[in-house]
Amino acid sequence: MSRVLVVEDEKDIAELVAHYLQRAGHSVETVTHGNKAVARVKESAPDLIVLDVMLPGMDGLLVCQALRADAATAAIPIIMLTARGAESERIAGLELGADDYVTKPFSPRELTARVAALLRRINRSSARTTGRLIYGPINIDIERHSVDVDNAEVKLTAKEFLLLQYLVEHRGRVLSRDLLLTDVWGYQYTGGTRTVDVHIRRLREKLPVLADAIVTIKQFGYRLDDR
Repeated sequence: MSRVLVVEDEKDIAELVAHYLQRAGHSVETVTHGNKAVARVKESAPDLIVLDVMLPGMDGLLVCQALRADAATAAIPIIMLTARGAESERIAGLELGADDYVTKPFSPRELTARVAALLRRINRSSARTTGRLIYGPINIDIERHSVDVDNAEVKLTAKEFLLLQYLVEHRGRVLSRDLLLTDVWGYQYTGGTRTVDVHIRRLREKLPVLADAIVTIKQFGYRLDDR
């Protein structure tokens, strides 16, 4: 049973989300305040967070940023839930480290499916490969979901880790954005392929050795050089 923390200040929405997630077999806790959410996650880390943007006190973007800045919580999967539907605002959430983005009004069944898909991808990633993957100076520990470069640990979000693992496992192959969405995100992502570009950019920033190694295939996708 996966533990999901729902951070939502609108009672009806929080109860609706909790109901569907519980019916899907998850253990659910709800929090209504941004500051309380950060404290709760640090006290007892959940398996996944459904995080609203518009929150009293500390908004969801700041919550996401705070959790990603802490090594103990940096890898927890986060799905942003908000009424802000503009692409620029979705990208802002992804830039801060969100793994997915659902816009209100939303289908509770779709949200539940996205939660399951994200958790499933993480679990399958660990089960599919054991031990380590090496790419140049990058050392990927599959079981621990950790990455280090020249013995210095680099903190990645859950989705960044899965994307890096997929690229290394398929090095030398040209991978379309749609394929990456299907195989890494685990479903047909309705937010568009821009999310792939955002995550690729974050990998290049966090792992400078990938800046040139990940080759952009114009209007199609990416290829990780085979080294």
